[in-house]
Amino acid sequence: MIYESLEILKEQLVGYFNAIKLNRTVELQNIALWEQGGSETSTNTSNKLIVTLLRVEEEPTLKNGPFYKVTESKAVYQNRPINLNIYILIAANFDNYDTSLITLSKAIEFFQGRNVFTSLDTVYTRDNVSFDISNDFKFILDLYSPTFEELNNIWGTLGGRQLPSVIYRLQLITIERDKKQAETGVITRIGGTLKDYNAPT
Repeated sequence: MIYESLEILKEQLVGYFNAIKLNRTVELQNIALWEQGGSETSTNTSNKLIVTLLRVEEEPTLKNGPFYKVTESKAVYQNRPINLNIYILIAANFDNYDTSLITLSKAIEFFQGRNVFTSLDTVYTRDNVSFDISNDFKFILDLYSPTFEELNNIWGTLGGRQLPSVIYRLQLITIERDKKQAETGVITRIGGTLKDYNAPT
């Protein structure tokens, strides 16, 4: 679901650029590889807006959900789903610095106007077979503003010079494997008769 969420975001951003007649390429890539001189990966990240996964964290407030589901007359026990927040870096890697700043500004503008995406109001390409599991989703984008020290550490980890960029936290992605741990019947009624234990026998 991580890939599907980022691919949907990428498609929405491309659609916005097309709508405002801004000819830009958006790709899911590892921006850490952009400075590998002469490599194919470096060429693939040039003159593009690059979306990179930075971090994955579990949402702690949802760790204690139920570990069973009641379906018809059975209780199905499964491991709790994992709810994730992911941090993404959107970097403008264009030869012209002005182009990078304009493109980044338009990306921020798009997510300011729309920061909630659901399966009911989002049109996306479903040709990819992995999208079969994306029939019901909702995620929210929040702008994340790291300190100068954190930003320096991020780009130091990515191993290169800084590019014009912005970081968003995407919440909430649910990952769940459809695997039963156990299955039992459900008590639907109580039978028998009541007896007054204080009455003489």
